[in-house]
Amino acid sequence: MDHPITDEELFTLKEAIGELSNKMPSIMQAYHTFTEKCFAEGELTQREKQLIALGVSLATHDEYCIHYHVAGCIEHDLTSAQIREVAAVSSAVQAGAVMAQAATEVEWTLGSFDEE
Repeated sequence: MDHPITDEELFTLKEAIGELSNKMPSIMQAYHTFTEKCFAEGELTQREKQLIALGVSLATHDEYCIHYHVAGCIEHDLTSAQIREVAAVSSAVQAGAVMAQAATEVEWTLGSFDEE
């Protein structure tokens, strides 16, 4: 997306999920139950789980989930500075993944051409 997600777009997503739930009730109910259990308080707090979810959402470029989990972080009393730090960590992990692939896959493939 070329712009921030608006409340109207989130409402549209919620409507679309509702329609999908009507078309696939057993699967969507299982999904919702699974998600609720995953985000329930456990060994990790709901606050910690929102931070994790935001980091993953950023890494996977999921605009809807980014918006949703930033809001979830705010609801769990995380500060703007803490939320931004999650974004920085997610960025570092993504950069590390690219660097690891460059050091291995790219170099191995280049090596196979050097042998020819």
